[in-house]
Amino acid sequence: MARLDVGLIGAGGIARAHLPAWIALGARVTILSTDGNAEKLAARHAESGVTAVHSLTELLDRAAVVDLCTPTFTHRQLALDAIAAGKHVLCEKPLALTVGEAQEMADAAEAAGVLLFPAHVVRYFPAYAALAESVAAGGVGAPAVLRFTRSGSYPVWAPWFADPALSGGILVDQMIHDFDFARLLAGDVVRVHAQVRGRQEPGARAGDVATGTAVLTHASGAVSHVLGVWGLPDLQFRTTFRVAGPDGILEHDSTAHTGFRVLAQGTRPLGEGIPGSPMTESPYLTELREFAAAIEGGPVPRVSARDGVEAVRIAAAAAESARTGEPVEIKVTEEAGL
Repeated sequence: MARLDVGLIGAGGIARAHLPAWIALGARVTILSTDGNAEKLAARHAESGVTAVHSLTELLDRAAVVDLCTPTFTHRQLALDAIAAGKHVLCEKPLALTVGEAQEMADAAEAAGVLLFPAHVVRYFPAYAALAESVAAGGVGAPAVLRFTRSGSYPVWAPWFADPALSGGILVDQMIHDFDFARLLAGDVVRVHAQVRGRQEPGARAGDVATGTAVLTHASGAVSHVLGVWGLPDLQFRTTFRVAGPDGILEHDSTAHTGFRVLAQGTRPLGEGIPGSPMTESPYLTELREFAAAIEGGPVPRVSARDGVEAVRIAAAAAESARTGEPVEIKVTEEAGL
């Protein structure tokens, strides 16, 4: 693989997860941020040739690939600027705050002939990747009932998270991971009914709590229940899933010793269950390697720009449902299946 020139925009937590992966892939990385932290982050990795710049123009001049690790409300314009400059774009989830903005980004990339890759990293976590592979292979039959949970401490370290106008709130920012995965497993979503409780407004502090619940009805008839929690400072990060179909159940709890279990109905040969899957490398590295290979002519990534748009569509519908208290119908678009 040819050495990539990567422009990393942002120097916060997710940028610090991406940067070691880019270094491991042998990329030359240039960092830009508006908070003064780009220079500090670059200095910590100076031995790997990481440098900082002070303008988007300078970054775009150096980069073939732009990695957006910035707050959600900045994604649209930065992505459009990078695409207009002919750069491939990796964009942290969600692609944008609205379906219109996300669609605009996807359309611009398609017209420019560059790759727009939504960084839905959960698809690269071993248990979730094993789940997707098993369901695709018919391991439980057609999924009928799916349950996902995702909980962790309230992200008060960056004030924009608590402001739905900037982040979309817990439904759009956090739970979009599970909306995306539910759609991957059970197909397009046609109806969403969601609720939010707790604090979702500017000024959130440690000790505040917000919870979101959403029930997704899929075109297939399957039903997904998704729970998200932004909790107390000492709340352990935890994810779970349970996917049931006519031929069995797949379930996982990130805090359990067993990484993945199969509970089957009927009789199955001994040893058919999927064993625990230790995380042998960072899922961010797996994700970025797949993206890098794709722009070098390799296989298309497992997450497409259209996947990113449809995840925003579901999340935006959930946010609307939570605001109105009513279920929201979603029209399946022709592009959704692409």
